[in-house]
Amino acid sequence: MRRRDFITLLSGAVTVCPLAATAAPAPRSDKIHRIGMLRVGYPPPTFLAPFRKGLEELGLTEGQNIFIEYGIGRSVEELPKIANNLIGLQVELLLASGTPAVIPAKNATTSVPIVFVAAIDPIATGLVQSLSRPGGNITGLTALFTDLMGKRLEFLKEAFPSISRVALLSHINNPGHEQYVREAERAARMLGIQLQVLAISDPSELDAAFDRAQGAGAILQVDDAMLTAQRERLVALANKHRLPGIYGFREFVDVGGFMALGPSYSELYHRAAAYVDKILAGAVPAEIPVEQPAKFEMIVNLKVGRELGIEISPLLLARADEVIE
Repeated sequence: MRRRDFITLLSGAVTVCPLAATAAPAPRSDKIHRIGMLRVGYPPPTFLAPFRKGLEELGLTEGQNIFIEYGIGRSVEELPKIANNLIGLQVELLLASGTPAVIPAKNATTSVPIVFVAAIDPIATGLVQSLSRPGGNITGLTALFTDLMGKRLEFLKEAFPSISRVALLSHINNPGHEQYVREAERAARMLGIQLQVLAISDPSELDAAFDRAQGAGAILQVDDAMLTAQRERLVALANKHRLPGIYGFREFVDVGGFMALGPSYSELYHRAAAYVDKILAGAVPAEIPVEQPAKFEMIVNLKVGRELGIEISPLLLARADEVIE
């Protein structure tokens, strides 16, 4: 999808100017920094590598003058304890990766700065007072997930005009679960699609969830760290059940998913480094505006489409930023 299409999609949303880019690493003191990363499931390399690259561009090299304590949970339920453990290590900053990590981070401290990345609507979830002046000890980068749920359904309808039923896979313990479902249901009504919600609380429920999706013509998945950690298994199940899936970002297409539509997560994590650097240099989170995505991408896996017997319209392919042959 071309970026101008998303400008129309996101009209009405407040766009916050990004932090000023740094052309070259600024001279730094000899201080060694320690930060914590809180997340469900280890982040994909395509998230972590851009973050590290962004730090290096700003003069922060992991293992030299900045150390990252990785607080990785297997489930949302583990995150509060892990967040408290990170605070106990006296980290200077918490990076809350993904929506499920943000509230446990917020509950763990009111003094240690928190940078969230790829979190759902921070105003609706009570994380910040406003995008321009967050207040408190939290700021970061939102991904506007729920605004895209309807657009993803539209693309499924365009790809499969006769589709009448779509399964929505969601993580019930994600703080944005209800918001995701409401947005998807609203779009489904407008498109004349029956939406079947498959809510799971643990990866062990994935097989049963796909078994319940019999009769659906495609699967739509919410953006969630736990599901991201299970992306290879999830995509394999979708293809096994011959359910073309539309996902939130390219990492699912890279492992065999049919289509992805959403913000560039690698760009979000690269930008997160600028927030970390600014706060470590003394900036106050309350006064650093929350950023919204500046780059979106649509990717179609033509090979998977052929394997699933899908005839993809030339119009849909023309809208894609990337087509995997």
